Amino acid sequence: MPVMKKYPTELKERAVRLVIEARGGPGGDRGACSRIGQQLGIPPDTLRGWVQRSEIDSGTRPGTTTDDAARLIELERENRELRRANAILRSASAFFAAELDRPHNR
Repeated sequence: MPVMKKYPTELKERAVRLVIEARGGPGGDRGACSRIGQQLGIPPDTLRGWVQRSEIDSGTRPGTTTDDAARLIELERENRELRRANAILRSASAFFAAELDRPHNR
């Protein structure tokens, strides 16, 4: 499996800006991503993904923004925790209800 590189935010922003500016040239989007990616040492597919994510976040392309995706993940996690807590409370209340129904010997 290939090693994942973590690119600096400044490099990502600069590369995306360069691709957006160079789109009118020969080869369109793919050509711009290939040329700029080669110059900066970034794989073209990675750069293309950054450009798409930037367009989605800015609203020029349809899709789920990064902020919305993070919020959805957080809400799903919270929902799982609440469901688990409810299941525990349901089990505990059933247990204690059964205890109250049993006759006690004194």
